Amino acid sequence: MSETEGYPHVTVAAVIERNGQFLMVEEASLGRQVFNQPAGHLELGESLVEAVRREVLEETGFAFEPTAVVGFYHFKAGNGVTYLRFNFKGTLGKAVNDGPIDPAITAIHWLSKDELKQRNLRNDQVVMACINDYQEGRGMDLQHLQNFNL
Repeated sequence: MSETEGYPHVTVAAVIERNGQFLMVEEASLGRQVFNQPAGHLELGESLVEAVRREVLEETGFAFEPTAVVGFYHFKAGNGVTYLRFNFKGTLGKAVNDGPIDPAITAIHWLSKDELKQRNLRNDQVVMACINDYQEGRGMDLQHLQNFNL
């Protein structure tokens, strides 16, 4: 067993809602097109807040300012990898780029919850749990996240 085998990969995601629709990215995963919230891996040396800002920008071209943590989600995905996902809500800012910077993203969409239920979602239970938790008003102040670079 390798030193990191069995440890979860840390990811961040953003639930961004506008007029009853959610900002979603379309990407290829395991040979099929899927929909997901703007999301990605925490990179070495960055805080969770920095990571979610970066991921939203890279995947949508928009600035994002997180305001709260919606929840934490621990799961084993279809690819066999275990993840610990930190899901944020916040405000979407101006378009910084003409579109996604990440070449894996093929399009961005604004979709209602009913429309999402009809799409191929990446890790569908987790994506819908994030949206349900957001709609229920769950949230933890960002001050509970502390970042130390010791």
